[in-house]
Formats: sequence, C-alpha cells, structure tokens
Amino acid sequence: MRQPALTSTASFQALASHAVNAKTWQMRQLFAANPQRFPELTVDAAGLFLDYSKNRLDATTVGLLLDLARERGVERQRDAMLGGEKINLTEHRAVLHTALRMPRGKALIVDGQDVNADVHAVLDHIKDFTDRVRNGQWLGYTGKPIKDVVNVGIGGSDLGPKMAVLALRSYAHPRLKMHFVSNVDGHDMDAALAQVNPETTLFIIASKTFTTAETMLNAGTARTWFLQNGGTQDNLARHFVAVSTNTKAVADFGIDTANMFPFWDWVGGRYSVWSAIGLSVALAVGFGYFSDFLAGAHAMDEHFREAPLEQNMPVLLAMVGFWNRQFLDASSLSIAPYHQDLNRFPAYLQQLDMESNGKRITRGGAAVDTPTCPVVWGECGTNAQHAYFQLLHQGTDVTPIDFIAALRATHDLAGHHDALLANCFAQSEAFMTGKTADEVRADLAGAQLSAEEIEALVPHKTFPGNRPSNTILMDQLTPAALGALIALYEHKTFVQGVIWDVNSFDQWGVELGKVLAKNIQSELTGEVKPERHDSSTNGLIMMAKAAQHI
Repeated sequence: MRQPALTSTASFQALASHAVNAKTWQMRQLFAANPQRFPELTVDAAGLFLDYSKNRLDATTVGLLLDLARERGVERQRDAMLGGEKINLTEHRAVLHTALRMPRGKALIVDGQDVNADVHAVLDHIKDFTDRVRNGQWLGYTGKPIKDVVNVGIGGSDLGPKMAVLALRSYAHPRLKMHFVSNVDGHDMDAALAQVNPETTLFIIASKTFTTAETMLNAGTARTWFLQNGGTQDNLARHFVAVSTNTKAVADFGIDTANMFPFWDWVGGRYSVWSAIGLSVALAVGFGYFSDFLAGAHAMDEHFREAPLEQNMPVLLAMVGFWNRQFLDASSLSIAPYHQDLNRFPAYLQQLDMESNGKRITRGGAAVDTPTCPVVWGECGTNAQHAYFQLLHQGTDVTPIDFIAALRATHDLAGHHDALLANCFAQSEAFMTGKTADEVRADLAGAQLSAEEIEALVPHKTFPGNRPSNTILMDQLTPAALGALIALYEHKTFVQGVIWDVNSFDQWGVELGKVLAKNIQSELTGEVKPERHDSSTNGLIMMAKAAQHI
C-alpha cells in the first residue's frame, strides 16, 4: 500500500509547527528549567543506557515524534519484519537477520520452512568447526595447527566481522591472528599474505553466490599463492572454507563442501555478521562468546518488539535523529566511540545506515519529499578531539554526535579509563553549553591583556554550543553488549526507513559502477581502444594503458 507523502501527514505538520519555536531553544535553558530533564530523557535496554537529553527538544517534541512514528506505521512494519513478511519489496524477500539470533526452539515458519531449525543447524556446524580449529584438532597439510585466519569478503562480508573481531579483542584466542582482505586493490591481499605461512593459514571465502567479482579475484589470488608456496590441490580443503550457498562453485574452487557454511537470501550483507559470515568472529572469540554476542542482539530485538514507543530505545534514537535531520538541517552524523576497540564501528555504521537509507525514492516509486539519510562518519575519541572536533565546535554546520563509552575497561592500566570517560563527558557537555562572550571575558580578565586584546580574542574563543548529542553507555564492551549495540543501530535504521517510506533492505545504487567497471576492465586489459565513454574517462583509460607498458 502506497504511503501518503511524509510532509502531508498531520503528525509531520504538527512537528513542523512545533519546530518553528523549538529551533530557537537553548539547551542550557532547557536544563535549567527542568531539573528532571536527565531522568526523563534517558532509557535503559538490553544492557545499554541512552541519554538523549542533550538534544534541542523537550517532552512535547518527543510526543509529537512518536505520533509521527505511529502514523507512519512503525509498529506495524516492525511486526511484519519480525514475523517474516516480505517487506523487501523490490527483491521480494523477507528480512530476517533477527532470526539469526533467536534462541533454539522458537518456531518461525517462512514459506513453509522452519527458519529457526535451519539457523541452528548452521550454528551447530560453526560450533563444531570452530572448536576443532581453536583446540588444535584441525591441522594444516603439514600437521601443524592453524595460526592465522584470513577472511576474504567485501562489504558486509568484511565490515561486520572485522569490526566485531577488533571490538572483542580482549576475548580473542591467543594463538589465532585474524586478517581481513576486501579491497580489489592487490596491496590489500599482498599485505595480508606477507604476514602468514601457507602451512598454518586458513582462508575463509565469504560470498553468498561465490561470484562476487572482488571477492573471487582475491580468493583466486590466495589459492594461487597457496599452490605456489608448497600447497597442492589436494591440500586446499585443509586451508580453505566457504561461506556460501553455491555448492558447485565452492567444489570447483577446491573447497570441500562439508566445510561450506550457508546462509539465506533473507540475510542482507550489512546485516549478516550474525550468520555464517560471522565465522571469523566465532573463530576469534570462541562459540560461547559468539553465542553471547547473538544473545545480546536478541535482547535488543525483544526490547524493540515489546517496549512501548515512549521507552523504546531504537525508536527514540531514530526519531531524535529524524528530528535533527529534518528540522535542524543536520546533514551528517558523527559517531564518536570512546573505546579504541570500537575503532571500526563508525565505518560499520556507514554501510548500515547509508546503504540502507541512502535512497530518494519511496517504496511506492515516488520521490521522497524530505531529506533522508545523513552522512555518517567518525573516529575514536580522544583522537577525534585533536582532529575534526574543531569543526564540530565552531564550524558553520551543526553536526549531531553519538558518544559511545563503556563504564568499565577490559584492561587494568591505571589512570587511563578515568581520563577517557572524563574527556567523553566533557565533550558532550561542551557541545551542549558552549562558551559565551562574557564567560570568555571573565577567563581573560586575569591574563594581563589590554581591553583591546581581550575584545579581539573574544569572538575566536566563543563557542556557540547548543549542538546536539546522544550518549550511549554500557558497563563493559562484552560480546553481549556489542551485540545489543549493533542491534540498536540496526533497528534505528529500520525505523527511520519506515518514516521516510524507503526500502532499507535493497542497494541498487551499488550496481551501476560494477557494470561499467567490467567494460572498462576489458579495455584496460585488451587491445580495444576506449571510445564508448566521455572524453575524460577515455583519456584516463589511455593513461592507465600507457603506464602498464612502461
């Protein structure tokens, strides 16, 4: 059913009227006027804590945002997704990444198939395999245990597992070193192969169809390297496994199909770390911790399913983000994890959010009549403070920030964690309060400067403040906490897609460049003179061909 245009809905128009005054609010004044603002604008779920009080909104704003969520059918669409309906309309698929983390025995039948039983059959296979690799029973062709694991994938087959393995570094097996290769640029594979020994290396080739161009080029390079450095065709099965559903292609590559880990067409790449795509995560941390990772995500799924919208963390995070994007003209969102082990989390969220909701056409085929997904970017604190936070504090654009931190460290180095949290909390306060001209003058009063010098410095040292942020806290960065954190952002992305009425589960925008690349590659490697392109592209191709013959 085609949704009405977003801007035509009564709840949107009520928000637009409300925003006229809300845009002028100062958060300093909002906090001063309501001593209960912090407890009123915070929520707990699945081991996470969200403080959204440092946004330019109040309880009335939140109520109006939730009215919009209801009018746009967030609850109905949520239940449809969790129930296995084919909400990915352009590909006629269900969207069931949440089924990947359901406990054993919870029946979910889709197209006559027991999805839960299928999922746990693969999980059992993962457990058996990872246990054997980790305890040294799985041996390479010279009888040595595996020491290095190279995950070869791209997009969601790389970003998710790489991010999770780095995030859960404290739980990793001491013998196994994990490597990730995704870029078709040979420098990526070259750097990985330089660190490993063919006798003790396991390659995971992660491609659902086993035809993904970048992944299969890298996989072929890895196989050639293995065969040229002591391995034989018969040895391949000890050193290569596949995450795929293409049995014939896997067998033709030389991988024993007994070591093929399948997943399903209802698992989108950017939602696939919970599936067999997470094999590298399970190898790194062990199946027990991988199960905790799934359980943390499931706890957030259940909260999303059951909590009323007023206390629903993913819904609140989504609607605050919508408010900032739509009515405060925030064209980007910065992710600032104050935890070094989450250093790839901003990149992971880039794909999750921007590939899902970077759309301009509604599910019904009409043009979206509002801005959609903001640009998502970021870096770990405190590094970010000494880089781009200058722009966020005093630049011309207002950029909301999500601060993410753990209350307790997983290391025992004295002094570090208090300093880290102090910086995190201070930055969120500084973005909210800013610093007025009078406060700058008061600071400079004792600096033995002339009145003229002080007044010259005042505008440079003034901070406008009133810049929105959320703070997400966990006790420690455990596998369960990481699972809940990822699921929180998955559901936030889903809710915003429902508001904008876009299909968050297709990605046609990645296809055009791939098609053109095939044509250009044939021109780079063959004798065909490029003439079918514009003059710029033709000229670039000719430069590359000339360089290859130097």
